[in-house]
Amino acid sequence: MYAPHILSCGEVLWDLFPDGARFGGAPANFACHAALLGARVTMLSAVGCDARGTEALGILGGFSIDTSLIRSVPNAPTGAVGVSVDAEGKPTFEIHADAAWDRIHWSEALGHSLAGVDAVYFGTLGQRSSDSRATIRRALLEAKSRGILRVLDINLRPPFYDGDLLRESIALASVLKFSDEELPEVAAACGVEPGLGPAATLCALRSRLSLDCIVLTRGADGALLVSEAGTTEQPGIPTAVVDTVGAGDSFTAAFVLGLLRSEPYAAILRHACETASAVCSHAGAIPASP
Repeated sequence: MYAPHILSCGEVLWDLFPDGARFGGAPANFACHAALLGARVTMLSAVGCDARGTEALGILGGFSIDTSLIRSVPNAPTGAVGVSVDAEGKPTFEIHADAAWDRIHWSEALGHSLAGVDAVYFGTLGQRSSDSRATIRRALLEAKSRGILRVLDINLRPPFYDGDLLRESIALASVLKFSDEELPEVAAACGVEPGLGPAATLCALRSRLSLDCIVLTRGADGALLVSEAGTTEQPGIPTAVVDTVGAGDSFTAAFVLGLLRSEPYAAILRHACETASAVCSHAGAIPASP
């Protein structure tokens, strides 16, 4: 099967649950799941010169992810996030400031690597610092000039975003993914009138923003996709939820792989929902080992 090459840009961190620390960060989770699904993945990020940084690099390497574009930063710790999970398995986050992933810098190796990738994945949280934001956007502009697929996975984590960040990030993307909880804020930031249904709102966003497609995740209710071909819906896949951490990242990985392999939209959405459902059935965002 075709093994596309994906560059995943942004935060590598540790989620600090009440019962212990777990490897995480949306771009890192996405990278691991994309690798499990058969992609060749390169990670662009930064970690601290500390035990968590060393362990993070080892985990990524265990998934055969290329870590050559991850900086080891001597004067900032590997990122960490305090996580609490409610009775329904939904997490809330307290994101620690001034982490290593706020210091992602451009390099000649990064410039060269873009010539060989099929897609670039990025989010909003990874752009919270000016350094990392400038580097990620430079990579996206280069990818855009080469006609490379650019996938924006919106992650609204207050206070690390505003309307300008959303609009500027979407302008650099060709594919947009976000959740139904984020839909009203994304629509408002992009000037789409309120009161439309989800499908109509996505169609208005796609048309206004000149995107190839938009996919909306709806938790237990599945997902909704709008593209030039129309609207595609996929009901949720029932599962016994342990926690939902990382489910959206696994969904995006399966979705992007399906796009790159030119699969039918209905098949892509079903596989993505099945993948996310499986992640919800166990604790943590990624398997303990590949």
